Amino acid sequence: MALSGGLGGGGSSWSAARSYRQDASVAEHRLAPGTLRRVAALGRPFRGLLAGFLGLVVADGLLVVAVPLLLRRLVDDGVLQGDRATVVAIALAVAGVAVVQALVVLVQRYLSARIGEGLVLDLRTAVFAHVQRQPLAFFTRSQTGSLVQRLNGDVVGAQQAFTSVLSGTLSNVVSLVAVLTTMLLLSWRVTLLALVVTPLFLLPARRVGRRLAALRREAMTRNADLGQRMTERFNVAGALLVKLYGTAEREDAEYADRARAVHDVGVRQAMSSRLFYTSLAALASLATAMVYGVGGLLAVAGSLSVGTLLALAALLGRLYGPITGLSNVQVDVMTALVSFERVFEVLDLAPGVQDPAAPRPLPPGPLAVELDGVTFAYPAAGTGTLASLAGQPAGPPTASSGERAPEEVLHGIDLRVEPGQLLALVGPSGAGKTTITALVARLHDVDRGAVRVGGVDVRDVAQAELHRRVGVVPQDAHLFHDTIGANLRYARPEATDEELWRALEAASAAALVRALPEGLDTVVGDRGHRLSGGEKQRVALARLLLAAPSVVVLDEATAHLDSTSEAAVQRALDTALAGRTSIVVAHRLSTVRSADLIAVVDGGRVVERGRHEELLARGGLYATLHRTQFAPQAHQQARPQEGADRRDAPLAS
Repeated sequence: MALSGGLGGGGSSWSAARSYRQDASVAEHRLAPGTLRRVAALGRPFRGLLAGFLGLVVADGLLVVAVPLLLRRLVDDGVLQGDRATVVAIALAVAGVAVVQALVVLVQRYLSARIGEGLVLDLRTAVFAHVQRQPLAFFTRSQTGSLVQRLNGDVVGAQQAFTSVLSGTLSNVVSLVAVLTTMLLLSWRVTLLALVVTPLFLLPARRVGRRLAALRREAMTRNADLGQRMTERFNVAGALLVKLYGTAEREDAEYADRARAVHDVGVRQAMSSRLFYTSLAALASLATAMVYGVGGLLAVAGSLSVGTLLALAALLGRLYGPITGLSNVQVDVMTALVSFERVFEVLDLAPGVQDPAAPRPLPPGPLAVELDGVTFAYPAAGTGTLASLAGQPAGPPTASSGERAPEEVLHGIDLRVEPGQLLALVGPSGAGKTTITALVARLHDVDRGAVRVGGVDVRDVAQAELHRRVGVVPQDAHLFHDTIGANLRYARPEATDEELWRALEAASAAALVRALPEGLDTVVGDRGHRLSGGEKQRVALARLLLAAPSVVVLDEATAHLDSTSEAAVQRALDTALAGRTSIVVAHRLSTVRSADLIAVVDGGRVVERGRHEELLARGGLYATLHRTQFAPQAHQQARPQEGADRRDAPLAS
């Protein structure tokens, strides 16, 4: 008998095949308390569809015995009796059963898709929304690939619990009960003979199943390594590094080694699977031969009809599939539940920065910014995310893990910027300047003290309102792989083209955009790499100006501009920022000179404060920085750099 018949019909053979590719070790996993209750709650919105779906699964499982029983009557009551009418009627009944089965499977598949895809939609949107609300520290500690896997692989694995695993298990149970009951009623002796060879199916299945699971894990590892290699080499930064330091021959050889490893494990997987299924086919044929032999002797003796013998042989083909499928049902169920658990793990991670229960509004107009006794330490590397997302082993950090206790980076910072004033933060690298700006935008929460905007503690303000009123341009401006217009409208989706052009003019970027092939519709490439660093920064400044915030935070936003572009942008900023409170991490002398207040940060403390002339006269750290960094820049002759920095010259051609 063919293997498809030997392993059962419908979803049974698929379910059995799937079981052998699962990792049996997952069955030993202990689920977190409440996982089953939460899984049931997710299925509640689909309970009507689930009821219909499960009813059809039961009906499909019962229909497996219909054709063999009709075959029995066809032979005994029709063929052997020479009754043509009975033969035609039963043949039509067999055709009718086939049509009903097809309709049942079709509707079952529709309901399965509705339930599964609905569940995937709910889980994906929930995980995405929850991840988006995590603080910045979560993203700095989590691997992007692991996060994407939670949204893809784990969510789909969880969905299978409601579709393939549930339907496969129920279908196997119903089919097994129906087939065994029918066979026992037809001939208990032949049925017992069929059950005697059952261990010959189960024992090899478990052994080969472990082998296939190990090969599957190896294949996933090899494919992940190959994918990581391509991801690193195909992004712009990786491709540039290869061009500068690598050789095509070396890259080809190293990629070929990884691809060959994927090839080899794929061949071993294919041969192990084929050997396994060939063995099952042989065993099924052996069992069928035994049934025909013993049943044939019983038929010759007159204790079994020919039709009954043929029905038993047909039912035998529907017996071993459910048995082998149910042998690994615990692995299937636990695999799906572990996927749910991994999704819940992300959903249960409370954001470190949360909106207050009763947010306070910010006052209208220009806003003062105040840091009052602010002390801050970045969270330890093991906190703020999940070990599985950070690529770390689960459990508390150990001395050998390289984890260090969080160290304070800011110590008792006291600063105040009045409405409409400009504060410049200067100091050596690593002094804490960028951290101060991040606290103003509430990308992190302070450990002690308070950050107030407009007299309101930022922890008492809804984050959405705070980010509308406090605009930030980071040191490394990021642009999405989209058009310039779409990148600008990310700050204000309803903005018109005219408003976009005004913002670009204010940021001295309008001429640049007009020179591009598609103007506002020009796609800037991955991370904006089709623009130079200075061009990206000016587009980011235009995005800030389009948002029109009350407080502006510039973290060395002009660092990538040449002297000519900086002067133009600075003039635009002087006009655009008039009446707005501004905090600038100073990089160029021009910004420092025009500041209402300069705060010199060193070692996480404000060591000096005042205006440019006052600080120079004191002869302290600011004066030293001025001599070593700012003064040479002040006398440096302006040199055009924009063309040299362009990464994709054809864009502007």
